[in-house]
Amino acid sequence: MDERQVRELATLQWVDAAANLVVLGPPGVGKTHLVVALALAAIQARASVYFVTVQDLVADLRKAWQENRFAPRLALYTRPKLLCIDEVGYLALDRVEANLFFRVVSARYETGSLALTSNKGFSEWGAGCGDPVLATAILDRLLHHATLLNIRGESYRLKDKKRAGTWGGPSAAPGAPAPAGAS
Repeated sequence: MDERQVRELATLQWVDAAANLVVLGPPGVGKTHLVVALALAAIQARASVYFVTVQDLVADLRKAWQENRFAPRLALYTRPKLLCIDEVGYLALDRVEANLFFRVVSARYETGSLALTSNKGFSEWGAGCGDPVLATAILDRLLHHATLLNIRGESYRLKDKKRAGTWGGPSAAPGAPAPAGAS
């Protein structure tokens, strides 16, 4: 990770400009930790912040849609100066969820900042949204005024297991027992 870029992000100029931040990388490299630290800095600077996983966001909006209270619930996600959406791409969104996610990104476009974390490259977002055209529309708005930060490395959660030789990667077969000593 580029330390200079992180220090510049910590100035929060991107939040003042209603720009976005997209943090990409594999699990366990600190994407969420970084976004939480930036969110805390924004709170200390007296900016309004809301943090949510993408799954909780779309579940909440789907329920609001079904209960005919979508507009006020969408306002919850458009009102803060910084909206942090975690774990984009870990679980696939169905078409309705992807449309709800698009509505949030579109409603915030050029009016409020988004900070997103994802373990997927942008070329994989079409499959994760169930619709490449919708994924392109999301990315078009999200990336227009965005800083991209790609974190590379190994999971800090698994580094000790790897060093001890008790973790060699995902099991070959679903449901296969974990290696001895793995937890």
